[in-house]
Amino acid sequence: MKLAHLADLHLGFRQYERQTPRGGNQREADAAEAFRRAVNDVLGQRPDLIVIAGDVFHSVRPTNAAILFLFLQLQRIRTGLPDTPIVLIAGNHDTPRSAETWSILRLYETLGVEVVTDRPRRLVFPKLDCAVLAVPHEALMSADRPALRPEPGATRNVLVTHGEIEGLFPPDRVPLEFGGAPFSRADLGLAHWDYVALGHYHVCHEVAPNCWYAGSLDYVSTNPWGELREEADRRRAAKGYLLVELPGARVQLRTIDPPRRFVDLPAIPGAGLTAREIDARITAAVEGAKPAIDGQVVRLVVYDVSRATARDLDHAAIRAYKGRALQFILDARRPVAAQTVGVAAPGRRLTLAEALRDYLARRPLDADLDRDAFVATGARYLEAAAASAAAEEPLG
Repeated sequence: MKLAHLADLHLGFRQYERQTPRGGNQREADAAEAFRRAVNDVLGQRPDLIVIAGDVFHSVRPTNAAILFLFLQLQRIRTGLPDTPIVLIAGNHDTPRSAETWSILRLYETLGVEVVTDRPRRLVFPKLDCAVLAVPHEALMSADRPALRPEPGATRNVLVTHGEIEGLFPPDRVPLEFGGAPFSRADLGLAHWDYVALGHYHVCHEVAPNCWYAGSLDYVSTNPWGELREEADRRRAAKGYLLVELPGARVQLRTIDPPRRFVDLPAIPGAGLTAREIDARITAAVEGAKPAIDGQVVRLVVYDVSRATARDLDHAAIRAYKGRALQFILDARRPVAAQTVGVAAPGRRLTLAEALRDYLARRPLDADLDRDAFVATGARYLEAAAASAAAEEPLG
């Protein structure tokens, strides 16, 4: 039996301001194209079962284009593989925050797709002698969390769920970027399953020989550069979906040709360099980029650049690079201020305003942005919010 494991499509994802010739967001089109290419490969591989492990859409209220696109792609699968069950669960991005809000994923039940959005469901496919326990994000977040164990009776048992395994994700990224339902390896009960199909982590990763995150099909997280670094650390050079042979859980990553490449150019240390010298190194980095920057999403970090030096860079050349790339990010970082140890007020915690200014002063910015004005604007927004909250405070 062959199982296709996909996850984290994030259809409807939008980023940057570039548009397609038809007026849509280019990155939304990229995410859709990545899924279309994955469907093409799935149809060629002809699996016996297809599972999609959550975060099908990027938003609970996706665009009409994303809704229609998913319908057409699932219809392609249903037409090409009429006897192959499709199991689709809701991830945290697909799950409404209000109990009164209806999940758009239920629409795809009209195509014969097994859609699981809130409560766990056990699905039995007698022709495959296989049972699937489908556990969406909402079920994992409920106070009455289900036991992740198979019921006896089926020869093959598969668990499909969406969440984060404690201790797996990089600790510097989890609080800001993930926010999914946490669980442990012990919660999964890996020894009881033939295969566990996970969604939520965007980097393809083997938790155990029979338990995998498929990863996303495109760079649709808030930090693609951290994701690239993790892929390099885990030796995952490409994105795709997983094709699994059962029994035995023999897993193959079926890579797809990416619609758009994310290129993180080698960082440039700027300490002691003039603006002209940094310009020359930026030019050399861009000209040596593989692939070329044209049409790609590109980042170039330059460390230890003073505000005055950043202001004197060749911004006409930088604008030309931005015109060539889909998005060119020159991340010019100021020198790190030396930390001094004071003797007064030991242990004093920063005020909210101080913490905000400290964060904005260190946040990476494009070289052509005025950091002082950026920090001042953030401080004004905070003051306005505080004033508004004070005005709404009841008297007495």
